[in-house]
Amino acid sequence: MTIEPIELSYELHLLPRGRLNFRRWRYELWHGQRLLVAGWRLSAVHAQRALRQHAVHYAHRRYGLHPLRPDDGPSGDAMWHGRAVEIEWGDLRIVLTPRAVAPAAVAHHHSPIATTSTDTVSASVADSV
Repeated sequence: MTIEPIELSYELHLLPRGRLNFRRWRYELWHGQRLLVAGWRLSAVHAQRALRQHAVHYAHRRYGLHPLRPDDGPSGDAMWHGRAVEIEWGDLRIVLTPRAVAPAAVAHHHSPIATTSTDTVSASVADSV
């Protein structure tokens, strides 16, 4: 059985410190222009794990499947550093790429989403070490 890979994009960046003095990593998972999920975790590795789990669940739902053991997937605890990541789960393939924002969107929205995750993650990883 050959299934076309599902291409999703992600955002991953370090949030500024709030009233409580701890760091949080914000993540977003996108399919085209549709935001699938967003949240935050206390470490970049945990945020990546959440992105991976949500991507696997989305891919299964899209094909009408149910993951039997969603927590038994590949661990992939290495830092992504703003690069594309490929997840294989049986016959399903998911390609996660850093979200690139079109120049027109940056000019109109001026929101935290309108940043390139490659620069944000690289700078944030250096700050958090």
